[in-house]
Amino acid sequence: MTSTDIQAADTVAARVGELTEIFERGLREKLGVGASLGIRLDSAGAGFTRYHLDPNAATINAMFTVHGGVLATLMDTAMGSAVFTMLGDGVAYTTLELKVNFIRPVALDGSRLTCEATAVHVGRRTATAEGRITDAAGKLIAHGSTTILVLQPQQ
Repeated sequence: MTSTDIQAADTVAARVGELTEIFERGLREKLGVGASLGIRLDSAGAGFTRYHLDPNAATINAMFTVHGGVLATLMDTAMGSAVFTMLGDGVAYTTLELKVNFIRPVALDGSRLTCEATAVHVGRRTATAEGRITDAAGKLIAHGSTTILVLQPQQ
């Protein structure tokens, strides 16, 4: 393992730790999508995250299915976080574009939704990622992609 490999591993470990702390803080202080919608971080690694959502009364629409905006939020959170794991210290990001394909509706039946996301490209100015939401039976609920604006720290 080279010193560059070690530095990259240290950077990923730092970002994963930071991501975990952000979500835990949000839950403690009742802030963010974890507290409001019930989105939870399951795991994160180099360019990868897995989140889950147990649909609840706060996540449904007028047709008593999970709102598409909630599914998009789950996917946006996972894809942005996958990119975040690959960014250097002090580098921030924001979503430029979000594309979600909804495949099937989700009833409020107690079935957990899982979103796995992978960073596809991480550059100095932009990044891209892909995500997939599946239900407890492994059926595809939605898939999508994002383009991220990478915000370098001020020099």
